[in-house]
Amino acid sequence: MEVIPLLLLIIICAALLIGYPVAFTLAGISILFALICIPFGIFDPTIFKSIPIRIFGIMNNITLLAVPLFIFMGTILEKSGIAAKMLENMAAAFKKTKGGLSISIIVVGALLAASTGIVGATVVTMGLMSLPILINQGYEKGFSAGLVASTGTLGQIIPPSIALVLLGDVMSNAYQRAQNDMGIFSQQTVTVGDLFIGAVIPGMMICLGYLIYTIYKNGKNKDLKDYSNEVPIQRIELLKTLALPIVLIFLVLGSIFAGIATPTEAAAIGAFGAMLIAFINSKINFQFIKETSEKTAIVSTMIFTILIGASIFSLIFRGVGGDELINLIFSSLPGGPLTALIFVLIVIFLLGFILDFIEICYVIVPLIAPPLLMMGFDPVWLAILFAINLQTSFLTPPFGFSLFYLRGVADESIQTSEIYSGVIPFILIQLLVLLIVMIFPVFVL
Repeated sequence: MEVIPLLLLIIICAALLIGYPVAFTLAGISILFALICIPFGIFDPTIFKSIPIRIFGIMNNITLLAVPLFIFMGTILEKSGIAAKMLENMAAAFKKTKGGLSISIIVVGALLAASTGIVGATVVTMGLMSLPILINQGYEKGFSAGLVASTGTLGQIIPPSIALVLLGDVMSNAYQRAQNDMGIFSQQTVTVGDLFIGAVIPGMMICLGYLIYTIYKNGKNKDLKDYSNEVPIQRIELLKTLALPIVLIFLVLGSIFAGIATPTEAAAIGAFGAMLIAFINSKINFQFIKETSEKTAIVSTMIFTILIGASIFSLIFRGVGGDELINLIFSSLPGGPLTALIFVLIVIFLLGFILDFIEICYVIVPLIAPPLLMMGFDPVWLAILFAINLQTSFLTPPFGFSLFYLRGVADESIQTSEIYSGVIPFILIQLLVLLIVMIFPVFVL
């Protein structure tokens, strides 16, 4: 019987690799598979009645309302050109420091991650703006490409991250299910706000690791030129482009951490604040609002369609005995809970090559999280390990998504092999932080 759910997984993975749309593949193949299994008595058709209830649950989920609001906030800051001005002004502020441009890219990358939270958008924006300037200033091509690609992935771990919002929702459901299975009725909860707080120190550790490595590389590079900016930087410009986004991030995260607002309410503050910043920078008009709203609608629809498809898949996967398969895999692993955790992290890391974080969050995590939580692992700590792991897989050659984004906007003079070699030190930094967080959960908890 354990072969049946495994067969469903193999068919879905094959369809995804061929290139069929993720959401329709997950839902369509699962339903067809279930219909074939009904005559053999493998699948109970009454389970189909749960599908509308699950879809209504997704529509009714207040936590997930934060997703379109954070996307709207990020899209406004991206399309208004504030990101470009942030980089220009930050580079000018660091112009008397050797390698100041590379340091400013990490700082701006962290700010963009906290304000946009969209990996693809950040990598493309930074790639178009900063990669040509870095190379002209005398930085090595490989290092420049690695720096831009890795700072772009900070949106995965630095709150308020869309990945953490989705992961928080999934871990909340998984934790509830694990407690039900263990017969615990006075249940504890895990929230998106808990994940945001837990991600702060690991996110800062990764940024610090990037800075230390960058300063070390700058010290060894004898060909660096000073950053030349003919126009003197104005304090009012610094205020409009740097201080205002920092205040916005502080308001969004501060309201969550202080317990004043839920992540959804904080996302609304962020969306409204982003509109104010665009208005102060004279970027708001009807066409601008129309374009940002359309992009927000497209990205949100993609996420929620995948979410519905993944929900149908997980329901049918359990209906054909998927839980028994997962439990069998975990029980057959030698070495206890730690071995199971390392095995899961390796699987997620490898899946990050071929699947987007949304698919991993809603297809893989609901299957593997409950058994791990039943072994006694903390849900917040586990979620942050997953997030750091996914961020690392975004960078890993040859299939890392960030590498594809950067290859699409990088100049042809930069070879793909240079991009691959450039990201390796940054991957090692992330793996080191992952190891530190595994050994010392206190950094998250």
